Amino acid sequence: MTFGGPIAWRANRVASLSQTVKEAIFISRLFEAMTLRLHEPLIIDCDNTQTLRLIKEDSAKLITKLRHVDIHQLRHEYAMNRVLFQWKTTKEMIADGLTKALPRQRFEDFVRIIGMVDIRERLNAENLMEDLKDKLMAKRKAQGKEAIVHLTH
Repeated sequence: MTFGGPIAWRANRVASLSQTVKEAIFISRLFEAMTLRLHEPLIIDCDNTQTLRLIKEDSAKLITKLRHVDIHQLRHEYAMNRVLFQWKTTKEMIADGLTKALPRQRFEDFVRIIGMVDIRERLNAENLMEDLKDKLMAKRKAQGKEAIVHLTH
């Protein structure tokens, strides 16, 4: 999320946190190249407590069966303070709304979280205004023709 809106998301059955970190760093560098300096660290949400424990724990020996996650790279990025990781429950993960059918309440929460708004009322009002404008223009055009007819007689 940047400036309150989503700019990238990833949701996989076997999530690749390593790939997410690479993408986040790429976006950060892209912003820097555009002279946009974000004075906040990159924060990546993760719902896997085991992965977060492996990243944050300082142990010499690292044993994991998480073949889809490059723990060493993640630990390095975390140690360098380039990326912060924060745990979120699976239900709070924004990506769920892009990958799963949600019950109504969770869907409404998802829509609110990503900043979407229902614009049907605004569109209906704009369509009504356009219709009124067209009727007014037609009436003025008809009145103009009447004036021309009266002048010629």
